[in-house]
Amino acid sequence: MKVTLRFLTILALFCLHSIILAQELPSILQDSKLGDASYLPDFSYAGYHFGEKAIPQMNENIILATDYGVIADDGLDDSKALLKALEATRTMKGKVVLQLPKGKLILSDIIYLERSNFVLRGAGSGEEGTEVYCPRPMMYLEDPAVLAELREYLIQFDKRQREPQNNIDLPFSQYAWSGGMIWTQVPGERVKSYLGKYDVPETVVAKITSGQRGEHTLHASSIDRLQVGDVVQLQLFNKTGSVDSKIVNDLYKGAEVKIGSHHWEFPTLPMVRQEVLITNISKNKITIKTPLTISILPEYEARLVRWKHLKEVGIEHLRITFPDASYIAHHVERGFNGIFLTRLFNSWVRDVVIHNADSGILSEEIANVTISGIQTTGSNKAHYTVAMAGVHNVLVNNLKVFNRAEHPLSFNTFSTKNVYKNCEVFVQPILDQHSGANHQNLFDNITVHVSPLEDKSYPLFAGGGAPYWKPSHGAFSTFWNIEVFFLDGFEDGKPLLLNGMADGPLARLIGVHANLPIKIDYAPKAHIEWTNKAITEIPSLYEYQLKARLK
Repeated sequence: MKVTLRFLTILALFCLHSIILAQELPSILQDSKLGDASYLPDFSYAGYHFGEKAIPQMNENIILATDYGVIADDGLDDSKALLKALEATRTMKGKVVLQLPKGKLILSDIIYLERSNFVLRGAGSGEEGTEVYCPRPMMYLEDPAVLAELREYLIQFDKRQREPQNNIDLPFSQYAWSGGMIWTQVPGERVKSYLGKYDVPETVVAKITSGQRGEHTLHASSIDRLQVGDVVQLQLFNKTGSVDSKIVNDLYKGAEVKIGSHHWEFPTLPMVRQEVLITNISKNKITIKTPLTISILPEYEARLVRWKHLKEVGIEHLRITFPDASYIAHHVERGFNGIFLTRLFNSWVRDVVIHNADSGILSEEIANVTISGIQTTGSNKAHYTVAMAGVHNVLVNNLKVFNRAEHPLSFNTFSTKNVYKNCEVFVQPILDQHSGANHQNLFDNITVHVSPLEDKSYPLFAGGGAPYWKPSHGAFSTFWNIEVFFLDGFEDGKPLLLNGMADGPLARLIGVHANLPIKIDYAPKAHIEWTNKAITEIPSLYEYQLKARLK
């Protein structure tokens, strides 16, 4: 009897604790996740190996760049010697680390990383580590062959930055959102589709007829040479040529927002894409590692296609610096770009300081990459710091932004299920969602430092992007535990307004809080709760979901 009574007492206390804990959690974690009103995506698959493995410390086959003529601190250009070292590693078997020496290296040419199982490593990002100094912008280098399509597109469509009030009418730079002095690529593969005439048939390995949002099962009408362990790209299309298509309605949930023409003018361009790992095949049923962002209908003509990529590539422990330079105009960047990541899977960038860049780290068509421990600094105004465009399941963790940037944190065209976590922006922060069917991305435990405008407001949620790709984002983009430090505005204690988003349907804003009372204006149909209250029990939604999944 005593044992039973003790057990019941303990059980009752446990249940009471669970009830109290549940009452202290946001309601969106407690409600049913089936309907649109309370749906919260699972973001826990972002990052290196889906967040399930730590980034490795590769120590096999360390190749010294100094053995190929790279000499630090001699004031001479190291480009040719560094390219020679990279060429030597190209055919080496197994895992390879190219180790850069301590001190200042001078780089005046693009270095392309074009093999898997490869790490470019410096001796540290601090003053006693490795500095890669780039004295000349990319506009003075030989035009990259892989950007020829982009250059033609910019001319054909007369892409120019026009600001009559500033006497500016200048052509867009090919480096406004592409390119980097350190550049990962699969040789011969397009960075991005710009002109339909360059499209080539893709290798289709399965035609998909159905699948449910948030689930891992695809039903196929045909499967061809698809195997368990393959990493392929899932593509969904709007073939109707109409703004009223079901896939557009599913992306924006019928919200009253203006839909840009690119949603229906390019029927051969996938409207939604995910890079997926195949974990099981049983007759016509395919299981993928990560959940679907939207449900699949037959009219989406969904398919799985071969996806050429590199894997297990790392860039780590160094500084990339550029000289001071005057600001010209938006989209007219000279090409002081640090790192450009393309065609990567299960890879990483960590412990990198980037100074005076036009764009620190750019990305296109990568998946399950972790970018961590990055700092961007300098007096030059940047376009991007660490930006995500056309990517899936990318995790940016512990990014510190000390420089002014047009788009300090940015989810761009076609980006899905990506996460900025534990990041901090010290200068003119914007949590940017940059149009182009991007959806279900997460700003997680972000800290921003803000000077409010004269009208006691601040456009923290301003969304960029071209009108033909509006609205700013699709359904279920999420802000979790956002902390705002106001640097002034303490005169009367009245609430300050955080705004800037009028065309972002069904966003989730949970736990936005500040050192002054705030109110939030975010439209349309946003789910807003726990405003003016930090989520201390669950500071990171990503970590909470990851622990729950792995348990």
